[in-house]
Amino acid sequence: MNAPYRQSRRHEPALGVAIIGAGFGGLGMAIKLREAGRSDFVIFEKAGDLGGTWRDNTYPGCACDVPSHLYSYSFEQNPDWSRMYSPQPEIWEYLRRCAEKYGVEPHIRYNAAIAEAAYDEDNRFWRIRTRDGRETTARVLISGVGALHIPAIPKIKGIETFAGTAFHSAEWNSDCDLAGKCVAVIGTGASAIQFVPQIAPKVKALHLFQRTPPWILPRPDRPVKAGEKSLFRRAPFLLGLWRTVIYWGMEMRALGFTVNPKLMTKIEKFARDHIAAQVPDPELRARLTPDYLIGCKRILISNDYYPALTRANVELVTEQIAEVRAHSIVTADGKERAIDAIIYGTGFKATEPLSEIAITGRNARRLEDDWRNGAEAYYGIATAGYPNFFMLLGPNTGLGHNSVVFMIESQVRYILRCLEWLDRAGDGDIEVRADVQRHFNETIQEQMRRTVWQSGCKSWYQTETGRNTTIWPGFTVSYWWRTRSPRRGDFAIGSPARAPVAA
Repeated sequence: MNAPYRQSRRHEPALGVAIIGAGFGGLGMAIKLREAGRSDFVIFEKAGDLGGTWRDNTYPGCACDVPSHLYSYSFEQNPDWSRMYSPQPEIWEYLRRCAEKYGVEPHIRYNAAIAEAAYDEDNRFWRIRTRDGRETTARVLISGVGALHIPAIPKIKGIETFAGTAFHSAEWNSDCDLAGKCVAVIGTGASAIQFVPQIAPKVKALHLFQRTPPWILPRPDRPVKAGEKSLFRRAPFLLGLWRTVIYWGMEMRALGFTVNPKLMTKIEKFARDHIAAQVPDPELRARLTPDYLIGCKRILISNDYYPALTRANVELVTEQIAEVRAHSIVTADGKERAIDAIIYGTGFKATEPLSEIAITGRNARRLEDDWRNGAEAYYGIATAGYPNFFMLLGPNTGLGHNSVVFMIESQVRYILRCLEWLDRAGDGDIEVRADVQRHFNETIQEQMRRTVWQSGCKSWYQTETGRNTTIWPGFTVSYWWRTRSPRRGDFAIGSPARAPVAA
């Protein structure tokens, strides 16, 4: 239940909890707040609908690369997934159902993008302003924005002069008819390998500009049979058992990612066999074969990407782009290709997850300054200097081998316990100790050195200096165990007049 605030505070906050974002993280947090008996919270959603990543990414072929029965809340398992790997519309609809079933949609303020949030030390709450100028206050601020929501547009000479249609895969222009057009796709990441096979048969010519090839494994996808759905509905424990089997199957992959990267060579052979089976041309096959250890960059799964690249109207371009002109793209070898439309499959600013919001903590310190050399936090949840502020899928809690929804649920549980402490503190606040955070990050960066992600490649997991601020360098079960209950000594709690913290 909500604990009453002490009346010694100069002003009372309008809200108990403000949540940023109505995706998997924000909705999961809201659902558990309601289950805990709290109703004094609001989700601030920048768009006109909920869903986060699964609302924004509507490109053809968009689907999850984690099995559906695991990529869902443990408390709301779905026996009716249509496929082993569900398409975007189905996951989006799942989130809508969850919001309705658990009564959190009335708590969402749509079209309410937060521009800035500043901690008021005198009153010990957060002052929040949305981009349209509306203001409110909340005792607790929780970020549920995740890492994959700010599109990354490449810096290429002349890109602003292009006269045709250009858009990012996360901002798909459904009004643009690609049929019969010469299309340039820049980037070969997770989104591109899904939409390229969908648009290749429609366009006149597709020029795929590849900087570094990804490792790709076969996608073990299939429709879920009607009998399987019926069995899962009638016997929910079997659905839970199936989910557990999937979880541990994926979790064991961490042995190669984090314990002994040499184990990845067996997976790499499997990926090489996949290329050989689908790409008969040896020259094309060579250009599609990465020169780094599999797993260093995100491993992708697809059964139709390689075949799409063997089509007569598809060209794989590995020469660097030198310039974009009004109706063409020129590569470093001087060749000019006529282009009607450009699609950016260049991913997101994963190492800058909160760069769109000006967050100011204690003593006017700014999060963008503290994170200038790389984002860091304590278990990706709390960061020193920012009282009563928590994150879901914060720094170093992304995954390369399992479901991030599992991580989100661990973080939600952890935050709920911190809120219980805060309630008992009356008008105080809660803040992770700077020395605890520092030691934690030194430890995980040391662990990171031995992982496959630091085996020599440059990836979107890393900052410009090569620091990996995105991935959790271990097993998810280890993260679950270590966050099952926060340690009281890791935090300063309930002391309104504390000395300034130094990170």
